[in-house]
Amino acid sequence: MKTINKILITILISSLLTSCDFINNSFTAKDKTKELVDAVLQEDYDKAVGYLAMDHEMAKDTDIDKMNAGLVEFREMIVKNFGTELDYTFMNTEKKFSSEEQENTLPNTTVALIQFSNGKDFGVFNVVFDDESGKILNINALDIKEPIPSMAIFWLFGILAICVPIFNIYVIIKIKRSNLRRKWLKYVAIIFLNVPSITYAAISGLSFKILSFQILLGVSFSYMGFLNSYWTLGIPLGGIYWLWKLKQREYDAMFEDLEPEISNDIPTKTD
Repeated sequence: MKTINKILITILISSLLTSCDFINNSFTAKDKTKELVDAVLQEDYDKAVGYLAMDHEMAKDTDIDKMNAGLVEFREMIVKNFGTELDYTFMNTEKKFSSEEQENTLPNTTVALIQFSNGKDFGVFNVVFDDESGKILNINALDIKEPIPSMAIFWLFGILAICVPIFNIYVIIKIKRSNLRRKWLKYVAIIFLNVPSITYAAISGLSFKILSFQILLGVSFSYMGFLNSYWTLGIPLGGIYWLWKLKQREYDAMFEDLEPEISNDIPTKTD
């Protein structure tokens, strides 16, 4: 038993350390991408190469002249579409593990998505980082150029979405205070039975899915750049049903209490 406990503790500590490294890499991804792209936009290609993982096995035999030519083309594409004054926003980092080899992230690398914008349009950089050196192994701009959306409707829809878990929690409290049996079954229905769902995405707007369940009390949310920002709310069918049942019980109980009084008020026939 002691051996098993030691193994479990070791796995837990290793997982925590790995998670901390992953989170730290996420926070620095935007800054490193900004430094590289800014150097390219300033045509300081020697400085830009300093941010690249030239010691990585995949980059060891790279021809510097060809790399500089590639950076020049990269700059021309960015300047032509977005100009030279860019703002950067971290979106997310990921490591893919798939049964299909071509879908896997390269060993000892992390892929980051960094949004960039010029105040009018935005795009997304796909950046591959070398985990050992922390430098950039590869960078390319995805085929995305979209106008920056207004976020006013996005946040207004968010207020509506937040009302769903508030409503579900209210119904759960009502059930807890009731004399219903098997309350846990009612809680499960309220938590899971939030369907169909309505989504508002910052870019694509409204969408509707009939068989999409929102199990976290009826709402999900993402705010990772304009491209991956959305609110999704599930219609709280479970909460609506059990609130109706509670109201029905209260209504029936009220009339049961009034029956004796009504009976006493009915005049009886006397001789």
